[in-house]
Amino acid sequence: MGSKKRNSNAVEEAEAIVDSAENVESDNVVASSVKKKMKKGKKKDGDRATADASIKPMERKKKRKAMDKERHHTAMENIKSQPKQTDVVTKSEGTLASTVFSSSSGMPEFHISVFQDLASADVSMRQVAAESLVTELEEVQKAYERGGKESVKDGMKLEAEKDDGLNDCAPSLRYAVRRLIRGVSSSRECARQGFALGLTLLIGKIPSIKMDALLKLIVDLLEVSASMKGLEARDCLLGRLFAYGAIAQSGRLTNEWNSDKNTPYIKEFIGHLISLAAKRRYLQEPAVSIILDLIEKLPTEALLSHVLEAPGLHEWLEGASEVGNPDALLLALRIQEKVSVDSKKLGKLLPTPFSSSKLFAADHLSSLVNCLKESTFCQPRVHSVWPVLVNILLPDSVLQAEDAASVSSSLKKHKKSRKSSSSEEVAKNLQSFCEVIVEGSLLLSSHDRKHLAFDVLALIFLRLPASFVSIVLSYKLVHCLIDVLPSKDAWLYNVAKDFLKKIVEWVGNDDVRRVAVIVALQKHSNGKFDSITRTKTVKDLMAEFKTESGCTLFIQNLVNMFIDESSTSEEPSDQSQTTDDNSEIGSVGDKDLVGTLANSDFLKSWVIESLPSILKYLNLDPEAKFRVQKEVLKFLAVQGLFSASLGTEVTSFELQEKFRWPKAPTSSALCRMCIEQLQSLLANAQKVENLRSFPNGLEPSDLGSYFMRFLSTLRNIPSVSLFRSLSADDEKTLKKLQEMETRLSREERNCGLSMDANKLHALRYLLIQLLLQVLLRPGEYSEPASELIMCCKKAFASSDLLNSSTEDELDDDSAPKLMDVLVDTLLSLLPQSSAPMRSAIEQVFKYFCNDVTDDGLLRMLQVIKRDLKPSRHRNADTEEEDDDEDFLGIEEEEDEAEPGETGESDEQTDDSEAVAAVEGGDKELPVDSDNSDSGMDDEAMFRMDTYLAQIFKEKKNQAGSETAQSQLNLFKLRVLSLLEIYLHENPGRPQVLMVYSNLAQALVNPHTAEGSGQLEQRIWGILQKKIFKAKDFPKAESVPLPTLTSLLERNLKLAARPFKRKKSAANPSKKKQSASWNRYKMIVSLAQNSTFWILKIIDARKFSESELQEVYDIFQIVLASYFDSKKSQLKSEFLKEIFRRRPWIGHHLFSFVLEKCGSAKSGFRQVEALDLVMEILKSMVLLSSDEASRDASKKVLKSHLRNLSCLIKELVTHMPEKPSRKSEVRKFCSKIFQTVSSLKLTNSFLKDLTPDGHAACESELGEAFLSLKKVK
Repeated sequence: MGSKKRNSNAVEEAEAIVDSAENVESDNVVASSVKKKMKKGKKKDGDRATADASIKPMERKKKRKAMDKERHHTAMENIKSQPKQTDVVTKSEGTLASTVFSSSSGMPEFHISVFQDLASADVSMRQVAAESLVTELEEVQKAYERGGKESVKDGMKLEAEKDDGLNDCAPSLRYAVRRLIRGVSSSRECARQGFALGLTLLIGKIPSIKMDALLKLIVDLLEVSASMKGLEARDCLLGRLFAYGAIAQSGRLTNEWNSDKNTPYIKEFIGHLISLAAKRRYLQEPAVSIILDLIEKLPTEALLSHVLEAPGLHEWLEGASEVGNPDALLLALRIQEKVSVDSKKLGKLLPTPFSSSKLFAADHLSSLVNCLKESTFCQPRVHSVWPVLVNILLPDSVLQAEDAASVSSSLKKHKKSRKSSSSEEVAKNLQSFCEVIVEGSLLLSSHDRKHLAFDVLALIFLRLPASFVSIVLSYKLVHCLIDVLPSKDAWLYNVAKDFLKKIVEWVGNDDVRRVAVIVALQKHSNGKFDSITRTKTVKDLMAEFKTESGCTLFIQNLVNMFIDESSTSEEPSDQSQTTDDNSEIGSVGDKDLVGTLANSDFLKSWVIESLPSILKYLNLDPEAKFRVQKEVLKFLAVQGLFSASLGTEVTSFELQEKFRWPKAPTSSALCRMCIEQLQSLLANAQKVENLRSFPNGLEPSDLGSYFMRFLSTLRNIPSVSLFRSLSADDEKTLKKLQEMETRLSREERNCGLSMDANKLHALRYLLIQLLLQVLLRPGEYSEPASELIMCCKKAFASSDLLNSSTEDELDDDSAPKLMDVLVDTLLSLLPQSSAPMRSAIEQVFKYFCNDVTDDGLLRMLQVIKRDLKPSRHRNADTEEEDDDEDFLGIEEEEDEAEPGETGESDEQTDDSEAVAAVEGGDKELPVDSDNSDSGMDDEAMFRMDTYLAQIFKEKKNQAGSETAQSQLNLFKLRVLSLLEIYLHENPGRPQVLMVYSNLAQALVNPHTAEGSGQLEQRIWGILQKKIFKAKDFPKAESVPLPTLTSLLERNLKLAARPFKRKKSAANPSKKKQSASWNRYKMIVSLAQNSTFWILKIIDARKFSESELQEVYDIFQIVLASYFDSKKSQLKSEFLKEIFRRRPWIGHHLFSFVLEKCGSAKSGFRQVEALDLVMEILKSMVLLSSDEASRDASKKVLKSHLRNLSCLIKELVTHMPEKPSRKSEVRKFCSKIFQTVSSLKLTNSFLKDLTPDGHAACESELGEAFLSLKKVK
């Protein structure tokens, strides 16, 4: 063996030297060096033949490498020592650098540079190099076979005489074969791929390469000794694998069998691969892949007589089950696919006789568990055995038939399609596979095998019919997902997340699949999959229903889930079967939740909540949507309102439909939930209803009307009764509500499309909601229901709604007005009403609010002002004060503020300084809570709202006062919604002033802020959006001017109120300071906006000057306080805005403003007021080109010149010291001078200016005043 390897040194040395000299110019020197080394190597090999035979292979290899280095070094020195040749010589010999054998021998050239290109990373370059290699070697071999053997040189003869079995091959071909075999063991770049490609093409094209010699060369050249290191041994093993792969790909073995049916090479080849597969685990799968590739090329006869008879194959397959060999199973399955063989030849891997049902039988699958578990070694790639198993498990023919059956069955109601025998067999096989392999093996094992389980199931889903989803998404799998997904740090979190993503992608737009996945996930998690896993998987799937058929199918499945008791009891008793010590587990709280779900109504509650929710994103035509709504309504009504006294099924011949109930009685909690969802369904239907009937007129689209007919029909069935027994009063109330709804419905149809029809429609839905409320909470709604029925009768007295027994009662003059009773009834229903009930109340109020009386409106406002806490500042003088005189509850401060209570300086208090110095001036705003009930005795109060009276009783008992306060605030918010509707529908009515005054008083009340910040913000929002910013406002003459002036005066005082701190709060917290300051700013903003709004009303009324005198007097008082008192905190910007919006006020008060500005005590206020003067002048003096306008402006300004000159004299005489204020004074004087000069009133102005004023102006104003004097 040693002598054989040593004989190859000459070719190896030639290869190394030529490769290293490719870029050297002197090619001739290289060629001579090669010949010398070859001769020297031959001589030494003869001397050492005996000694090398006893040397170990590893030592021989080391010596060979040392000799290669020495020879290479000698060759390089020889090259460097040679002189440079001429260009002509270089060109003539340049072609020899890339060839081993010269053309002088008469043989075609073979360029060995192609071997370098075979290792290139570029695929196209490797292909070109391989094709070039084969083409050149074919020519060489043909020339060699034609007679070139005699002309081969000595060096070539020595190469040909090597005992490698390639005796019929040219030396170049022998060299190429040996180098290609060695090259497939190289780990350099892409050498394995390129050399294997070259070897494949070479073996397939040149038949002179004998198979026995080739198989022997592969073993000899790529021998793995015990002394080899790990990487070196691996390279040799991989080289043998690639070499065998090249043989299989070349097709030579098939040709060998075709020429000789008894060829031994196929068995030998398979035996080598089996032996190689047994050496390392990572060689097992590719070795089997090579065998499978060969099997595809061989005919069936060769498979039976050669492949299955290969040495070592039977033993290898026999022991596969025990050791766990997935590749052996893959080989057995693929052989069985190609040809039916005796399963005994394949060991215990396949059943005898073979069939899919026997293969996937539980007993046989148990024997394959070890093989399949060991397939995790190739992760993250899925082993090739799994797709083969899945294809056998789910054949295409059955899948197509099953998909067609599932689509057709989804379109049929209440019918179960019978599965064919083949479909049943596939379902049985799939069930067995999931239970034994997935659930019983992979999910109970390590993380890697759980990962594999998800990957395998993803493969199954790609071929899975929708009807089989429940088999795959089993209880154990869903709970495995529940264990993993709650924790993002779990090792399998991303795997489970990706698995869910693949399921959603598989669902796509197929509603049948969507329904199956949703039902499976929720069924095994008791309706809590999203909440436990903290995902939105089910929610997102439910939001994608787009068709009526999909919604109908979903509803049918949910109904079956609700009724079928067995659907919730399929889980195994041991809930920990899907986990082991290595499994992730969700949080303790989540696990506890899952553990308690089995014995609860969580799943049924999810069904009840989900049925109406599918309508949320559904975009269908009215007819289709109405049909879906009816299906949901029937389920909620049947399960929530009724129960069957005989059995669990009842057939209605009138409706031609069968109704079912669960075997176990539905709990009262679930019944209440059904009723609540039914209320929501009806409320949503009322909101979106636009048309009363379909265009064809065959069936009304009114869901409320359909519900009442459905209710009456079921109540008339003897074996059906209400889910709870009612008292005589409630039973009577229920009957009256049904009768009244029927009458209103008939009257609505007679009215057509009119306002009365809208009123009737709203009342009908309120009656329906009240009927459901009576069933939901019996004993509480009999009285308001009776009052509402009376209101219905009185509202439509001209119709047949009245009977003779009630006409006299309604015609009694002493009876309260209709709208007062209706408002009281609506208010009595609000406190305990649900959201759908409130929606129905708001709809009724919307259509009746135009007829609400002042008393009814006042009752609503009294609720807003009502407070459980007594006023903090109450005395005998204020308890009897009229609300009209103090509607905002403001008490004027009589005493001077104590030092430190108000922030005051010469420059007016800065906001930030005020926050730091003081807290809250709420003590200035006591609200007499007793006055809020003026005009109402105890009986009226209890009649208005019994529930509110109960809150007051709770307050007296001091038990749950916090709850009472929160309930009162909630009640106020609901009443505010009605007031908002009133303001939206009646923005220009005089009653808006009454609403405004009461809301403003409630907002200023300090208890409002303490009780609920939400309530405060809601009142403020209504005032802003529905009153101050409304397009319309009260303009009627019924609003007296004194009322408006009173409101104006009090709002101006409120705007000027200083920000004060409480004496008791010495060191308030920053949070309290901020809250107090924000509330102060809101109240000031309320006063300012109220002032603008009231002035807009006054301006629109076009009052005479004499009538407006009271308004002027109010502003004079306010302005006098602004200039003279430090307590006034009016902002100059606020006053400027008043004069800008209502110029007539500024015009009338101009002289007063000039006078007060000149005599102001505060220099800061004096300078600040200059902007007010200029704002008034802008609107009063118009500097236009129109002569008439200029004359009028000149006349107006001339009447105020004396006051203007006095003001300027006062300003320049007492010029402020601060530069900023001084600059403001100069700017103001300059603007006045420009205005005076433009109107040619300079002489009059200078004449009115005193000599002292002249001197002061010249001193302080300088050039500006001198320029004015020159103009005259």
